Amino acid sequence: MSFARFCADLASERLRTVAAHWSAAKGDRRMPAWGNIDPVMLGSQLPIVWSWRYDAASDRFVGRLAGEEINQVLGRSLRGAPMEAVFIGSQYERLFEKYKRIVSGPSVMRQRGCVFRLAGRLGFGEKILLPLSADGVRVDGVFGAAAYRPWSNGSAEHALNGEGIAEELVFQTLD
Repeated sequence: MSFARFCADLASERLRTVAAHWSAAKGDRRMPAWGNIDPVMLGSQLPIVWSWRYDAASDRFVGRLAGEEINQVLGRSLRGAPMEAVFIGSQYERLFEKYKRIVSGPSVMRQRGCVFRLAGRLGFGEKILLPLSADGVRVDGVFGAAAYRPWSNGSAEHALNGEGIAEELVFQTLD
């Protein structure tokens, strides 16, 4: 699957805008550097984006920034925080595994369905994860965005167990 197909398969126009910016920012390199991401070009998508720096020596993700909507969901800023301090237990393990797959591929990811679970709250929609690289070869960060709606029809457990909400997770290795 090409990156163009990956983008075409996105349901959210907001996520297509973020993915198109990532693609334009990389130019003829395999992936863009963090410094190539232009907040002005992202415009109204800024509230739904976030980024983590990846430190290969310690095998850790450390928060770079998150938009207003993401910080609101998290209940805090992720800037400078290690991923394991923002997310705990099995939630951290699931997220780390997804992000590590982006780094190892390198890959891009699209997720549909429940895109976040935090403190009994759920968000349903779509999210993407995209790799970043200062040298265009070795992944040193992950850039993400989520377009979602909060779950408001009863408990989170009911939503996940009783509603038959389909979840889809697609990883695509970069060419």
